[in-house]
Amino acid sequence: MVRSLWSAATGMNAQQTNVDTISNNLANVNTVGYKAQGAQFKSLLYQELQTVTTTANGTPKPTNSQVGLGVRTSTINQFFSQGSFQNSDNPAALAISGDGFFSYMDADGETQLYTRNGNFTWALTETGGTTVELTTAEGNPVLDIDGNAITIDNAIASRITIGGDGKIYYPNEEGVPEPVNNLQIGIWQFRNREGLERVGSAAWKQTAASGEPVLEADADNIKVSEIVQGYLEGSNVNVATEMVNLIVAQRAYEMNSTAIQTTDEMMQTANGLKR
Repeated sequence: MVRSLWSAATGMNAQQTNVDTISNNLANVNTVGYKAQGAQFKSLLYQELQTVTTTANGTPKPTNSQVGLGVRTSTINQFFSQGSFQNSDNPAALAISGDGFFSYMDADGETQLYTRNGNFTWALTETGGTTVELTTAEGNPVLDIDGNAITIDNAIASRITIGGDGKIYYPNEEGVPEPVNNLQIGIWQFRNREGLERVGSAAWKQTAASGEPVLEADADNIKVSEIVQGYLEGSNVNVATEMVNLIVAQRAYEMNSTAIQTTDEMMQTANGLKR
């Protein structure tokens, strides 16, 4: 009976992680570029109570006797399905239609991070004047196809346009948009994007599991993403699905709690037996 206590306890711990994951999804339902997560479980080792043997009469028993030792959280999977597009008045707002990621340099100036959050801004550079730089909301520089910061001299942010391929345009004296110094926003893909390591709510960094980033501008055998200016990609959290999952997790937690209570009552009964 002690074994049942520990098995039910592992189930409660696993369902607690499940509830925490679902709660985080619901909390980020309005976070731009957020991708939902889901807890996955696996059974713990099985204990063999009886091996394949024979009865007292010599009749063979074709199967052994095993009992499980509970469950544990295996992984927290990430779901990179496309989120819905939301209209934005920000002229630097960008959304990606496809499997690609924007890239920007972290605050340490060394770590390259990847995101689907295109809530960017054209910020004035430290040199002053009218030179603007494309940055994240936190002020980190967004990278072009060469891995460099994107800056434009003598530009008005509201007049800058960005094509579906990430190329940047600015109107000439006649008002006709022209490419700016062949600038193009970098879009990267990964062989296994589910293997990316999450940094914060809507950013990721490369890992051995994700593989090396592939620049779409240099790749031939991948489906190229499209950038849409004036829109942001919302989270892909489905509130109805998460609420159903939350109810299921709560019921599973209660069942494991009931198993512990039942085991406790059985142990009390056993301790109270008198001859």
